Amino acid sequence: MSVLNAETPDFLNSLKFNNINLLWHPSLSEASADEFLSLLENIESGTIPLDALCLEGSVMRGPNGTGRFHMLSGTKRPMMRLIESLAQKARYTVAVGSCATFGGITMAGSNPGEACGLQYEGQQPSGLLGESWKSEAGLPVINIAGCPTHPSWVIETLAQMAAADFSKDNLDNYNRPRSYTDHLVHHGCPRNEYYEFKASAEQPSDQGCMMEHRGCLGTQARADCNIRLWNGEGSCLRGGYACINCTAPEFEEPDGNFTETHKVAGIPVGLPTDVPKAWFVALASLAKAATPKRLKVNAVSDHIRIVPGAIEEDKEQ
Repeated sequence: MSVLNAETPDFLNSLKFNNINLLWHPSLSEASADEFLSLLENIESGTIPLDALCLEGSVMRGPNGTGRFHMLSGTKRPMMRLIESLAQKARYTVAVGSCATFGGITMAGSNPGEACGLQYEGQQPSGLLGESWKSEAGLPVINIAGCPTHPSWVIETLAQMAAADFSKDNLDNYNRPRSYTDHLVHHGCPRNEYYEFKASAEQPSDQGCMMEHRGCLGTQARADCNIRLWNGEGSCLRGGYACINCTAPEFEEPDGNFTETHKVAGIPVGLPTDVPKAWFVALASLAKAATPKRLKVNAVSDHIRIVPGAIEEDKEQ
């Protein structure tokens, strides 16, 4: 559903421009039930080639590994068996979203539905297809993780496949496309000036950096959300919400409240990925000592109270 929000160009035109023929989509296709089942039969028999199988949502294996919690309507066949069959026919197999990728929210808690991802179960390589599984193209499941995924992450990945320009080098350590995971959500964050001076928000409506107190994981989350904006202008952080690292496995099982920073001895557990903890603590102390009054005041306000270069600020300092 997220990819249907693609703009300039929209989803259908994006497929057309990249010479991609959409065989079936649950929200777009007009095929009847019988026509859909016939399409599946032709794909499984090899009559119709399948270049890319895209799955949204986790795989339901319950109860007791039978898959009968999620049956293919009009048949007596568990969806997990159909997915296994189609994955064997597809040149590429793509998990769209963190549920299809790692199990996601559906797998949280006691997981009574025995949900999992296509090739991961949380952080562990396994899932429905197993750790060693490879597609016809010699690749593992391509994990376009995110909750939800950015439309362009999906379209860009499909376009690379259509151009025969996708290989293992395009994937990171969790087999996510590097086109978006070579970045951090922190990159391009509109609150970066507050972060540099460790001027932190304390309340949900405050303007300051949300890493220290409000649970933001943008300095660890692998995604380009603040560079490649949603609908041309939005992101979680720009909307006032802390990053919860939804592209990572097991993000749905935090150590505490999503909007509170987990700390040990007053130090956030989730520090920037590539900064040693001792360095960060030292730099944070120096930064706080040098914080301009403008940032101190604005960080704990719901709007900008002191503008850059204000004369009043200079006098008070």
